[in-house]
Order: sequence, then C-alpha cells, then structure tokens
Amino acid sequence: MNFKEKHFSHILIISALISLVSQNLYAQNDDQQVSLGQVVVKGRRVVTKDDGMMIYPTEGQLKSSGNAYGVLQRLSLPNIRVDDNFVSAVDGRGSVQIRINGIIADDADMKSLDPKQIFRIRFIDNPGVRYGSETAYVLDIITHRKDTGYTAGFDINQGINRKHGSYMTYGKWNRGGSELSLTYDFGFMDNDKMRRSETADYHLSDGSIYTIIRRDIEKRRRSFDNDVKLKYNYADSGKNVFQAALSAAFTNSPHDYVNTDIKDGISQYISRSVERNNVISPVLDIYYSRQITPKQSITMNAVGTYMSTKSFSSNEEGGLYQYFTNGRTYSLLSEMIYENRLKPFTLSAGVNIRQKYTDNEYTGSMSAVNAMHDSRIHLFTELRGHLGKLNYLAGIRAAYVDNRQGKYKYNNWFFNPQLSLSYDFTPQLQLRYELESLDRVSRIAMKGDAVIRDNSMEWTLGNPSLRPSSDISNIMRLSYNTERLQTFADVFFKICVHPNMAHYERTPDNKFIYTQRNQDKIEALNAMTYVNYWIVPDKLTASAYGGLFRCFNFGDDYTHCYTSYFGSASINAYLGRFSLSAYIDAGSRFLEGETKGYNAGAANIQASYVHKNLNLSLKFSQPFMSSRRLFESEILNRNLQKHSVLRSSFDTNAVSLNVSYRFGSGRKYKAARKTINLKDNDSGILRK
Repeated sequence: MNFKEKHFSHILIISALISLVSQNLYAQNDDQQVSLGQVVVKGRRVVTKDDGMMIYPTEGQLKSSGNAYGVLQRLSLPNIRVDDNFVSAVDGRGSVQIRINGIIADDADMKSLDPKQIFRIRFIDNPGVRYGSETAYVLDIITHRKDTGYTAGFDINQGINRKHGSYMTYGKWNRGGSELSLTYDFGFMDNDKMRRSETADYHLSDGSIYTIIRRDIEKRRRSFDNDVKLKYNYADSGKNVFQAALSAAFTNSPHDYVNTDIKDGISQYISRSVERNNVISPVLDIYYSRQITPKQSITMNAVGTYMSTKSFSSNEEGGLYQYFTNGRTYSLLSEMIYENRLKPFTLSAGVNIRQKYTDNEYTGSMSAVNAMHDSRIHLFTELRGHLGKLNYLAGIRAAYVDNRQGKYKYNNWFFNPQLSLSYDFTPQLQLRYELESLDRVSRIAMKGDAVIRDNSMEWTLGNPSLRPSSDISNIMRLSYNTERLQTFADVFFKICVHPNMAHYERTPDNKFIYTQRNQDKIEALNAMTYVNYWIVPDKLTASAYGGLFRCFNFGDDYTHCYTSYFGSASINAYLGRFSLSAYIDAGSRFLEGETKGYNAGAANIQASYVHKNLNLSLKFSQPFMSSRRLFESEILNRNLQKHSVLRSSFDTNAVSLNVSYRFGSGRKYKAARKTINLKDNDSGILRK
C-alpha cells in the first residue's frame, strides 16, 4: 500500500466516523448557555484573564472522563493536543506544563486524579519568566481535596500484539490538612522489529571516495523502568503549604544488540554492536509556600538529585572497540519567588540557583575523566497587567553562568528581556505580539573532552570550549475564538546568535570527527494556521492544522537552507460514557546544522468507555501498515555524505488495551497549591 492509499484509507475512516455519530448527536445535546463576565460559551463556562482564561468544566464532561487527561481532551483548548495520556502544543514551540493545585503534575498524578474532584482549570497561554524558558502553555487544574479519607487504584496499559506495557498502582491518604501518597510505576519494552539502513560516502584526503553500506539484519532493544515516589503534603487553609517528596527511578537496558551487514566495495562481513545501561536516580524535593497577605505570597523550592550511570558499549566494525562508563552526577536546584498583586499590575520577582557536579569516567578502548562544575544564578522580575483592551507582560532575566572543567573555565552574565502585547478587538478576536530573548546552554555531554568511536570511520568529540548562545524569538498571532470555533494564524521568526552547530573534521589519516562549535547563526521561519470546530457542541469536534517551516543554517564553512510543510487532522466524538477518536499526522521535516531529517507521522483510532471508576480504552495505531519509516536523515557535509533510514514494524497495526480503576472514600474538601517545580535529569554521558 503506497503513501496516498494509506492516507486515503485514514480519511475514509474519519469520514465514516463522522457519518455514524453525527446523525444521532443533536438529539443528545441538552447544553445550557451560560454567561460569565466577558464571554458567553455553550457547554463550557469560561472567564477570560490577562494571561489566558479560567475554565469551569461541565458536570457531563467530568462524569464522562476516566481521568484528568480525559477532561483536558473534552475541553478542546486552543493549540493544545491531548493524545494517549500525553499533552503537547500544536505549534511545537515549547512544552505544556501541567499542574494540579499549582504543583507540577506527573503522569501518576494525572491518572490518579478523580475527575469529579476538578473544580476549575486555569489555562495560561502567555506564561511569564517564572514558569521557565521552555514553557509555552500552562494548565493548572484546581481541585477539591478530601479532608479525611483515601484514594487508591491502578492503571494498566498493555500491548496486545507487541511486547510493551506500563503498570502503575497508587494510594493517597488524607487526614486534616495532611496528605500522604505512595506511587509505584513499572514499564517494559522489548523491540526486535527495527532495522536501519545506511549508505555513507567518505571523501578521503587523497581525493578518492570510500563508500560503506550498512544494513541491520538483526536488532533488539529492551528496557525496564521502575519508579517509586513517596510524598507528604500539608496545607493550612491555603495560607501555608509544605511538601516533601522522595522518589527514585531505576532504569535497566540489560543487553541491546544489533548485527549489521557491512559492505565497503572490497569486503563484506557482519559487525555486532552491544550496549548495556543501568541508571539509578534518587530525588529529594522540598517545597514551602506562604500567603503573607491576601495579595502577597512567597514560595521556595529545593531539589537534590543524584544520578549513577553504569554502561557498556562495544562495536566490531573496523576491529573490536569497547568501553565502560561509570558516571556520577550531583545537583542542587533551588528557587524563591515573591509575588504582589498590585493595581493595575502584578509584580513577580525571584531567584533560581543551580549547582551541579558531574564526574564521568570512561575506561577500555577509550580513557577519559570528565569532572565538571556547572553553576548558574538566575534573577528575574516581571510586570503583568492590562490597560483597557491592551494586555501587557514585561520581564527581564539576568543570568550568571560559571563552568569549570580542568583548565577550561568560563563565566559570564546574560540579560534577556521578554515583552508580550495583546489587544482584544472583541471578546473573541485578539492580536498578540511576543518578543523573547533566551540564553541557550549546551548539553553537558558535549562540553566534555571525551572522544568515542562511532564506527570504523567516524568519531564523536566533546568540546569544552562551547559557550552559551542567544535565541531571539518574535511571534505575531491573530486568534478568533467562540463557543464552537477556536482558530488562529501566526508567524514565528527566531534568530539563534552564535549557536552550537555541527562541525565535521577530516584528519590526515582519514578519521571523520563530529563535534560542535559556536558558529555564525541559525534563522527559522514558521507560519501556520489552526482550527478546531465543535460540529455538535460537547459531542463532536474536529480539528486541523498546517503550515510551512523555513530554516537557514549559517556555519563557519557551510550554508544550508530548507523549506518543509506539515499538517495534521483529528476528530473526537463524546457519546456519554463512550468516546471515539481518530488522528493523523504527516510528520515533520527539518534541517539543523548539516543534518536534514524526517520524523515519522502517526495515525491512530481509539475507543474509550467509562463506568463509574472504571475506564477502558482500546487503541489501534498505524493501521493498515506493515512497516513504517520512523526516521530518515541525510548528512550534507562536503567530506561526508550519509543517508540513513530507520524502519520499524513494532508499532504498526499495533493494538493496546488500557484499564484503570480507582476506589476510595472521604468527606469535606480542601485545596493546596504549589507553584514551583525543579528537576534535573541530565547525566552528562557522551553517547554515539
């Protein structure tokens, strides 16, 4: 089945779904029209705010949802996509931060939350400096909390025709202002259905071209993940909140291997690669918040993280090459924020301090010790308010970066402004402009001086001389939202000044070395449109988006430009306790540095059923496909041209079943809020 036939079949499925459900939906529609302040919305109660909106889900939306993810999906928020218990931004320009009562929520928190406890949802589509530089949207779910009682349950997701699953169990106990919770999560994956094919042309120093063709003939990837978390929370009528959480993650990949057929024009042989990896990471998170006055608050958070990484890697291409890694990482992240809701604006100010020490030792065919001290002090302040129909946000960040590694030392100050202006022509029509400057810090692993062999011809080399770079982003967005239609069109332009870009070197003895350097600049232009329409309010919704991406890569000795297009469509039907959904995505194409790539799209059909506290869901992924192209890349360097394709049948025609159930008892309610979250998951290990 070719590309057009596959997508034509997907369109037929979506069309059939519309025709089957839409004829019966109008009879079921008993929505009320509610007017709250500036906005009139059918089936959803919404109040607009300076930084977004406050949403009050209907009783029907809460009853028909199996967990918090289901509630978010039924709200169909502008530019927010909820699929398979994962929340992302349609425009892809940042992450979606999810909070429950102000606390950053993980997957276990979302799955264990009883939808009937949700009171309102704060949707922030213009987050300020306090939410972090990578955050594009914030969803804060405000709940009632049981004053006395307990909640327990489980969530199981099992692949029916593939070796993949996740299993979570949890319990929460409440008494007075205190809550104690324990969560355990186990996941596994065993994938032997992926194959990579690669053709590489190496331009040697004598002017000849040496070609190697690599084809995987056998490959297996396994992983086992265990996560346990113990958390205590105390809330004193919303004035004081204290929380302490102790968690530990254990990840094990016991024996990954790949057998590759190697042809170089002279000889042909089988090369075997083996990898083993084990990571242990305990984390202690302590948080305190105090409401000083009705308008003033102060919050503090400290997170200590330790990561132990032990791994082994071997490759037989070009002779046996193997090495062991023993890595240790210690970090302490702390933050304090002061907020004062003045008139006519709100003032926020704070400080974020990060101290990190990385000690990674490589032994075997390579020998290196990367001992690195990395510290960062981040000061920020922000004003947010409105003047009539004009909403504004003005902030500034000041960051001091200090990095030390042996003889390499670097320290500097960075100052980054942020400005956002939005004008409401009507309660439905808004024009927004955003300007933001960020300092971009290199990945820890690439800042070391270790060098590892990737294959018989290629090596990866760290660069301790890497420096932080600056990104300047401009966004112009015109949006129009009514009770049934949410749509926007925007243009995004970003300039990366002296970014870390790919650099390939050919040595006199024909070694091809990949590293990164601070080079000239990268420019990116993104234009897109998005539309979501409730065909039948609260019953049937359809959405689509599409656009183009244009990038310009200006390296020291190369210039690469590229234009690509993207698009996606989905439809969701909510039939009381039943829900049906279909989704299709064309994938994404990019060119970064000297690598042009393609990330696979997706297609899936899902049916769900909720009965009281039981939630059942059946998902069919990548239907009618025997295999699919997961990733494709092409290196455009003048001395090295390489084309790689990764194909997989692991998740094609894949059927998975999700079963979740919760039970509990309790009375009375109390809310607790936490507004800071810190974490560190960068081990600094250099990998091929």
